[in-house]
Amino acid sequence: MFNSLLIFAKAQVSAFLGGIADYLLMIFITEFFGVHYTISIVLGGIAGAIINFSVNRKWTFLSKELIYDSSLGKQLSRFLIVLLMSILLKSSGTYFFASLLNTDYRISRLMTDALVSLLLNYTLQKHWVFKKVKS
Repeated sequence: MFNSLLIFAKAQVSAFLGGIADYLLMIFITEFFGVHYTISIVLGGIAGAIINFSVNRKWTFLSKELIYDSSLGKQLSRFLIVLLMSILLKSSGTYFFASLLNTDYRISRLMTDALVSLLLNYTLQKHWVFKKVKS
C-alpha cells in the first residue's frame, strides 16, 4: 500500500512539473501572441508531455524489483495515444466550461486538468504506458 501511495505521489509531482510548463506556456502563447486558447493548449500540452513522460519513465514508475513490459518505442506510442486523448479532452473541456459557466479560460483549464489528470492520465500511464512485470 505504501508503495502505491508513493507512486501516486511521485506521479502527481511529475504531473505538476509538466502541468506548470504546459499551463504557463498556454497563457504566454494566448496572451502575448493572441492565439486562441484551444490552440495554445495543444502547444503547451506538447511541452508538458515531454517533461511528464521523461520524469515518469526515469523516476515515477522506475522500480528495482519490476521491469517495464514494453520497449521505449512502445511506451512512447502508448503515451502519444494518452497524450492525444488528454489534449483533446483538456481543450474541449476548457472550452465547454468557459462557455457554459462563463468563466475565464484559465480557471476552466484548471478545473478540466484536475479531472483529466486524475481520471485518465494517471490510470492509463500506470496500468498501460509504464506497465510493469516481475524481473
